Amino acid sequence: MSDAIRFKLIGILAAVGAALSFSVIDVITKFLSGDYPLYQVVMLRSIVAMTVLLSVIIPLEGGYRILRTRQPGLHMLRCLAVLFANLCFFTGLSVMPIAEAVAIAFATPLVVTTLSVVFLKERVGPWRWLAVVVGFLGILIIMRPGPGTFQAAALLPFLGACGYATLHVLTRQAGGKDKAATLSFYPTLGFLVVSAVAGLATGDGRYATPDSAVTSFVLRAWSWPTTDDWLLFLILGLAGSTGGYLVSQAYRQCEAGLVAPFEYIAMPMAVFWGVMVFDEWPELPVWVGSALIVGAGLVSLWRETRPNRTTTRPRPRSMG
Repeated sequence: MSDAIRFKLIGILAAVGAALSFSVIDVITKFLSGDYPLYQVVMLRSIVAMTVLLSVIIPLEGGYRILRTRQPGLHMLRCLAVLFANLCFFTGLSVMPIAEAVAIAFATPLVVTTLSVVFLKERVGPWRWLAVVVGFLGILIIMRPGPGTFQAAALLPFLGACGYATLHVLTRQAGGKDKAATLSFYPTLGFLVVSAVAGLATGDGRYATPDSAVTSFVLRAWSWPTTDDWLLFLILGLAGSTGGYLVSQAYRQCEAGLVAPFEYIAMPMAVFWGVMVFDEWPELPVWVGSALIVGAGLVSLWRETRPNRTTTRPRPRSMG
């Protein structure tokens, strides 16, 4: 097996693992959203994730010296992008069916394809541009932007998708210089800092408005978790550290346009969680739109993996 194919395979497997991890994060966060505010969930998840990073992942990747970076500004932009994405997506997830929110969030690979052309100078042919158009059509079908059917909350997962796409492109740009553990560390640190500040500023719940599900989720008072919920927060943190590491590995290893479609595995997982945990069966527009989005991703994948296609991404430089 050639180096190019081997590195693509590693990136693809990392993207699949990240998608499964993020699916676990989605279902647990939605489950906890009725009792805990967003930033408390983020803080407890990040404490566990940071513990795993510092005690296991970073030592295995080369030790704490890998946290030194020559591109702090780029990591600051990555932190801002993922913070914006989390705020939008998980707030939308708290008030929408999980399959519908995840389906709309699948704008991420489509936006990644577009941004990879503008900022990374990656080549995208007509088939993949057609896939982008078809995918966005699927998103519009799910969002149903008519006067009688559109819900403003549907914009939140889409804005979250734009934030995640920006994160992925920035990760791709940084990937040749920093290891995956480094790329995962700084957003986790950002989550800890921002959630701590948010807790100090709003943790008493004085800004929450009970008549709004969105502001209630973001600004309600913090409370001590129950015994059962501590286990969920532990799983949430483990999934967060695993998913953050794997997605960083995927986007530093391969072209953004190649690994992004493999995140579509989260769609059937969202349907599964919605039916099994929340008794939410997707409506017809969600099925139709999801089929277009996944089909668009598969077309993009087919064009990327043709045998005669040459790679435009060199092997990442070793930091060890």
